[in-house]
Amino acid sequence: MRGQTRFRDFDRGLFLAPILICLIGALSVYSAGQTLVNKQLLWMGVGILLMLLFLRTSYFKLQDFAWPFYIGSLILLAAVFFTPARFGARRWIDLGGFSLQPSELAKLAVILILARFFSDHRREYVSKRGLWRPILYAAAPFFLILKEPDLGTALILVPVFFAMLYVWGVRAKTLLGQIALGLLLSPLFVLFLKEYQRTRLLVFLNPNLDPLGAGYTIIQSKIAIGSGGLIGKGFLGGTQTHLQFLPEKHTDFIFGVLAEEGGLAASLCLLILFAYVIKKGFDIAAQTPDRFGSQLACGISTLLAVQVFINMGMTMGLLPVVGVPLPLVSYGGSSVVMTMVSLGLLLNIKLHKPLF
Repeated sequence: MRGQTRFRDFDRGLFLAPILICLIGALSVYSAGQTLVNKQLLWMGVGILLMLLFLRTSYFKLQDFAWPFYIGSLILLAAVFFTPARFGARRWIDLGGFSLQPSELAKLAVILILARFFSDHRREYVSKRGLWRPILYAAAPFFLILKEPDLGTALILVPVFFAMLYVWGVRAKTLLGQIALGLLLSPLFVLFLKEYQRTRLLVFLNPNLDPLGAGYTIIQSKIAIGSGGLIGKGFLGGTQTHLQFLPEKHTDFIFGVLAEEGGLAASLCLLILFAYVIKKGFDIAAQTPDRFGSQLACGISTLLAVQVFINMGMTMGLLPVVGVPLPLVSYGGSSVVMTMVSLGLLLNIKLHKPLF
């Protein structure tokens, strides 16, 4: 099998949609804090450049880099524990003017190493005992990220792992049984959470439990989203944003800025763009004949879908606040660059067709 490049298969929609999302994000970041937008645009440019560079080489060659990239990401995840704490957590490595967040690299590294394992081993030839290897590949970064602590990013790896298991050939009935078992054991998991994480769960059930403390952010976010109405208050016209009521408005809760100033109309436009990109990704996963490309596309598409679902859910009070950014929209270089690289891989998979 070898790859064949067909430039007529270059998906312009899949290339342009993320750029439009980035531009919406840049406008929202500008509204949340004008001084931050220049860096956001720089990271966006770097992401697009890397996205295009990844089109030059067939994704088949990524199998050779899966292990080095995975091990490197684990080393970086371990290295954050030797850095000074910021905001009560150790998640970043200061590189002088730029803070690298290794968990963003680890998400793609997990997808790559799982895609390689699942493509190298057919499901029917792997015993139940042999399943410990992919579980370990996902568990190692999961616990390192959880230790930072970063509960939201760690939990994202779980649905990605299950989705790739399904594509590999594990029966849906088996997966649903595992999910049900996990839900039954989830009360025990609460015992291992930090105190502030337990408080967030309680506040999710009743935000008015601590309206001026842990529940303040979600209350203000819901006010911002609701006050936007149908067409919003206009660009730079959001009162919750510009009167400093909404915390974390340029990162985790940037959707509140967009919804307040652009209303339901802007929110739906963003949601449609995300849905378009995610559907394209799953279509590529379904249409790619080789196992590595199919697994890679499935993992990347699931990762993007879960992040969008969790972020929008928590800003609207439908899910607990777990600190997950909105891809390509929230301020943050590591997230923007790695998301664009991941989408570049989707374009690569569609562009380089395997010949059997």
